[in-house]
Amino acid sequence: MGDQRPGDNLYTSSVIALDTATGKINGYHQYHTNDSWDWDEVSPPLLVDYQHNGRSVKGLVDVARDGYLWMLERTPDQIKFVDGKPFVKQNVFNSLDPKTGRPDVDPAHKPETGKKAEFCPSLWGGKDWPPVAFSPKTRLLYIPANENLCGTITGEKATYTPGQRYVGATSTLYIAPGADHIGELQAWNLDTEQKVWSHPFANSQLWGPVLATAGGVVFAGGTNDRYFRAFDASNGKILWEFRTGSGVNGVPVAFQIDGKEYIAVQSGWGVDAARMQARINLVRTWEFPDVPQGGSVWVFALD
Repeated sequence: MGDQRPGDNLYTSSVIALDTATGKINGYHQYHTNDSWDWDEVSPPLLVDYQHNGRSVKGLVDVARDGYLWMLERTPDQIKFVDGKPFVKQNVFNSLDPKTGRPDVDPAHKPETGKKAEFCPSLWGGKDWPPVAFSPKTRLLYIPANENLCGTITGEKATYTPGQRYVGATSTLYIAPGADHIGELQAWNLDTEQKVWSHPFANSQLWGPVLATAGGVVFAGGTNDRYFRAFDASNGKILWEFRTGSGVNGVPVAFQIDGKEYIAVQSGWGVDAARMQARINLVRTWEFPDVPQGGSVWVFALD
């Protein structure tokens, strides 16, 4: 718990720029300090240039577990904050410092030792490890988000026992009141910082890495119905879907052989996708279907 290790705790929950020759840190940006929500960042930012207030920014863009879309700028000697905004329900940050991006944290929603705190998004975040995709053709960023999921954490004194988990907290998961969906594939215009479209999944979380192609198609799986889907990159319409033997948690890949294009993806359900499913089934008892674990590679040819 953060109250047991006061301070910013650099360089946790951060992006850092390393000199490849020396290993020296040339710059960093900490998304949030003294992490007490299990929102340690899991994805590298994308190097995407974008427009902001009439100027072109050499960007670093990150879709973070803390529920914020972070717009940063890469320079030779530092990483600069540009902007940030929530892409899912978020009730922990009151605001961001306009110059540094440092969040103003609402203490009522920050767990501590012996204190239970509710917060949104859940400890899995608005987006966990499944990577996003950016299309230079549409100028859209595609996010496999989990919306309307919140949680609680109660801090404890951690006791180390060899061979057992060393956590120091207990947690629960709950669905925001009135929620009509959880999983949501989102498309954001980075130049306007606006969500252009979203495709909700009423009865599933979303643990599907995204692939955007030059043909204007976005591929993603990640739902408990075991489908692998192709979406129209401009509007989110489903163009094609195929039911695999398990949930598709793998990262899709496009490749070409002898002039013919293929899409390959691994289908196999487990770990965090399965754990989240078990937790939401405690909230809405067995409303979410059991998913075989599986473990196979599927390859599709494009006409």
